[in-house]
Parts: sequence; structure tokens; C-alpha cells
Amino acid sequence: MPRDWANRFNRWRYDLYAPLYDRLAQGFAAHRRRSLGLLNPQPDERLLLVCAGTGLDLDFLVRCRRVTAIDIAPAMLSTLRQRAARLGLDVDAREMDAQRLDFPDASFDAVVLHLALAVVPDPRACLLEVERVLKPGGRATVFDKFLPDGARAPLWRRAGNLLARAVATDVNRKLGDIVAVTKLQRIHDEEAGFGGFFRIALLRK
Repeated sequence: MPRDWANRFNRWRYDLYAPLYDRLAQGFAAHRRRSLGLLNPQPDERLLLVCAGTGLDLDFLVRCRRVTAIDIAPAMLSTLRQRAARLGLDVDAREMDAQRLDFPDASFDAVVLHLALAVVPDPRACLLEVERVLKPGGRATVFDKFLPDGARAPLWRRAGNLLARAVATDVNRKLGDIVAVTKLQRIHDEEAGFGGFFRIALLRK
């Protein structure tokens, strides 16, 4: 599917999912906390949330004073803004394509990619953009579902991925292949549930 059409589809389906998203995704709260703990964003650092959804990460970022959040779905951002207001956070929330970030080079100290790289149509383009907007020495944390590097998806997983992609996400992407197109260093990588189906990784520029 061409990227523009895929973006439109993502915008449509995540606008549709927005009222239910918190109930579906709150089960990952411990993984979000762990990932953000590894990132360890400091209060005055500029922090970017990519594919921020309804802002579930904000619950763990109340110390941070310079947060920018992007998502392709306006309904998701509407909920995110409401959550930020309840938490007393001043978040710069923008509708934006994660594969074409509208920020200058070296704009951010840290980037959060939670349930992002398995959703965007072109995860390599997304991570290249993250690399571009990170300052030298900046960090990015990833929490998502991945096929192990070097593995071939079994038949059941390939078949299941047809449905998964139609509903929300690609379960057969490999983090190593995505990171390889950048110069980012994977300085930490750990299993995050379901026998390694989910992973948390910390990257550094």
C-alpha cells in the first residue's frame, strides 16, 4: 500500500479506536514505565513522543517540562490534550506524520517510540527521522512487538499478521533491520513479555 494511503488508513482507524484505546493499551503500563525508566528523561530535556496516541506515557512524565507529542490521528491527540491538562502538563501536541517530522535537525534530547515502529507504514523512514531530530548523544527508547533478529516468521505468525495488519499493527518486523539503516547504537535490549514477542530497547545517537 502506498505510504500516503497507509497514512490515511492509519488516521481513520486510530480516530475510530480513540474512545477505546485507553482500555486496550493500559495493560502495558508497567512496560511503559520500564522503558521510560531506561530513557530517564530529565526535567529540562526536550522530549518527543512519537505516535503518542492518547498520551498514556504522560502519566510517567510529570517531571518533564518540555514535552512535544505527535500523532497522525486527531481524535487521539484530543484525548492526549485532555490527559495533559488533568496532569498539569504543558504539552505541545501536533498532528504529524512520524515518517516526515516537521522539526529541525538536533531538536530533541530524547525520543519515545512506544507501539510506534510496528504501526507506521515505513518504520525505517520513521527511525531515520528520529535519528535526524535527536541531538548528538541523544537517546530513544522503543517498546513494541518484533520478530527476533535473524528469525523467519512461522506460518501461523505470517497468517496471523494478515489480520493484525488490517486491524492495527505488523507483528513481523525486526528491530535489527530497522535500526541498521541508521547510525543509532542499540545500547540495551530486553524481553518485555509474551516470550520475547514484545521488546524494550534503548538507542543512542
